[in-house]
Amino acid sequence: QLQLVESGGGLVQPGGSLTLSCVASEFTSDNYGIAWFRQAPGKEREGVSCRYRGHDRTFYADSVKGRFTMSRDGVKSTEYLQMNNLKPEDTAVYYCAADSGFIHPCDSAHDYDYWGQGTQVTVST
Repeated sequence: QLQLVESGGGLVQPGGSLTLSCVASEFTSDNYGIAWFRQAPGKEREGVSCRYRGHDRTFYADSVKGRFTMSRDGVKSTEYLQMNNLKPEDTAVYYCAADSGFIHPCDSAHDYDYWGQGTQVTVST
């Protein structure tokens, strides 16, 4: 069973940057669709970015477009979420998720079978 472990969260000032990592227990690049989600207190889980299984193109929520970048290191079976120009409204627990099926749209949270434990990102002065 695939296991995902996120890291890299923390406290950052507005305008700052963080890079989240998601290490998978097995090779995922061509076999799994990958997505990043976040959930703020009292809010529903929100899709941040995603990539379809077997594809290279990534998709982003409008709220993070131009500021966040999703990438991968296939050799290390690691996914990254580079977050720049962070805003207080980016504060949330961030999760990576994976699924071996073809999920469409790729930010449909309820369709993903594998989830990491989450990492807290807090943007505040």
